[in-house]
Amino acid sequence: MILDILMLAAGLVLLVFAGDFLVKGAAGLAENLGIPSLVIGLTIVAFGTSAPELMVSLQSALSGAADIAVGNVLGSNIANVLLVMGLPAVIASIHADQRGLARNVAVMLVFTIAFMWMISDDQLDRLEAGGLLAGLALFILAQVARARAHVEEDEPADYHDELGEMPHATGRIAMYLLGGLIGLPLAAHLTVSGASGLAETFGISQAAIGLTIVAVGTSLPELATTMAAAWRKEADVALGNIIGSNIFNIGAIMGITGLIVPVPVSHIMIERDMWIMLATAVLLTAICYMRITTGRLLGASMFAAYLAYIVVVF
Repeated sequence: MILDILMLAAGLVLLVFAGDFLVKGAAGLAENLGIPSLVIGLTIVAFGTSAPELMVSLQSALSGAADIAVGNVLGSNIANVLLVMGLPAVIASIHADQRGLARNVAVMLVFTIAFMWMISDDQLDRLEAGGLLAGLALFILAQVARARAHVEEDEPADYHDELGEMPHATGRIAMYLLGGLIGLPLAAHLTVSGASGLAETFGISQAAIGLTIVAVGTSLPELATTMAAAWRKEADVALGNIIGSNIFNIGAIMGITGLIVPVPVSHIMIERDMWIMLATAVLLTAICYMRITTGRLLGASMFAAYLAYIVVVF
């Protein structure tokens, strides 16, 4: 049991560092190649920050632990709304007044409903996964085109604010990329092995581990970033990040994983968890369309709802 806990903890920590290395290395290389900052932020950075979740889900599916793969995505999307948004709102109010929120949250809701329909027959097959990836590609192209049209009118946030300084020396870029490419698969293996071992030791389902411990673990970078922003009274940017993360979780993670290997989905996730994911997506949609300010009361209620969900899962 101790070994499983250490493997899971080491895997989750390594996921964060390896993912950060990969994103910074790729962004630095893209800058050296002259790729516009706007395109880097909307593509490389967006994909890179989802790399830890992707590696965990892919490793899980390939090793026969499909419940961890699907649970990671369902649980992350639930945690993104109730935990990553709810907890920081207790510190500082989050205002739904960013441009484009309503449009993007509508896309997130469409992805959520489409994903639910696809897995309702107990499996995500390759054709359905390809559809998710195609939909994500169209979303990214639309984002890039729209951002280019408004780049002079309203310069988008610089991704350097989120990632820090990029490496530009060839040797450093190679080191960052190598660290990420080697570290991520290793971290995913440790995470999945540790999670599977814990599930077996305590006699609980892999679905429960994937929906909670693994999902929260892979969402910790987003939570840490949002908490830090809340302390600086800049938590409003969290909404856009949460919406984007939920879209990428479904479109990229399940899309790529399902394209490589069809992913079976357990009945309990279809009967319970995907509907809870939909409820959180509808809540987020209502907040954005009605421009509701998420203050302490609503934030605390969301956090309490997430704790209740954890209790239900276990």
